[in-house]
Amino acid sequence: MPMASPSLTLRQLRTYLTVVESGSVSTAARLLGMTQPAASQQLREMERRTGIRLLERAAGRSLPTAAGHALIAPARRALTAAEDVEAVAATHREGQAGRIRLGTGATACIHLLPPVLATVRRRLPAVELIVATGNTPDIVRRVEEGDLDIALVTLPVPPSRSLLVTPLLTDALVAMLPTASAPDGTGAIGASALARLPLILYEPGGTMRGLVDAWFARAGVKPHLAMELGNIEAIKGLVGSGLGGSVLPALSIGAEVPGTVWRPLRPALSRRLGIILRREKTRDRGLRVLVEELEQLARR
Repeated sequence: MPMASPSLTLRQLRTYLTVVESGSVSTAARLLGMTQPAASQQLREMERRTGIRLLERAAGRSLPTAAGHALIAPARRALTAAEDVEAVAATHREGQAGRIRLGTGATACIHLLPPVLATVRRRLPAVELIVATGNTPDIVRRVEEGDLDIALVTLPVPPSRSLLVTPLLTDALVAMLPTASAPDGTGAIGASALARLPLILYEPGGTMRGLVDAWFARAGVKPHLAMELGNIEAIKGLVGSGLGGSVLPALSIGAEVPGTVWRPLRPALSRRLGIILRREKTRDRGLRVLVEELEQLARR
């Protein structure tokens, strides 16, 4: 017989096992919904590929040869493994399982996403949710490279033919000031008045810091930088300690911080949050549900 070929098919294995179990090629063909010649062809092809004789006739039945008998157990394992593959694929196809890798900034992660992620988990309990935080440029790069599936970031992002950008909501930027340093009244504060205070701003490199720097630049003033940090919650704590003021997203206000007051900016300043995805990204059910919940949040 010819040299063995490595390309056995699941159909061949299923045909062979059905013949072994039924003792008849014609019976196996009927059980599998094929003609007897088609079943015989599957067996001949399997013998050609393995290079061994699989069956022999005895007392009117088709019985496995010694070599054929040795193939029964691995053939059953192969079919079981194929059934496992189909079952796992079905859970992913139906959205019952899967993985979503979401990138975002720390503020959105703390103040915006928890109810969204809780709803996604409730709707799709078997879907694994992985959240990574960072500055917008790093998060965008990771989406482009396929390291993240989706991101919620501060816009704008650099133009890219590989990315689909969907604006989601607008978040005002406000001044957070130590109570003792805040100007009298409750009105808005301008860049000149804010620049006279020591400021604790978000670290350079992020999109939000760029918006703040541009706001001061348009007013023709240079802020008095006391500190630069990459954690907004830490900045809030330092402002509460009286070490300086800051410009932060209104989204991060949350619970009142003792020793601080919030003031709107004059002129008003805001940032735009948006969803970014790779254009060719497969939108499985888990990803569709997450986008749906984010859009629902923006409409509230």
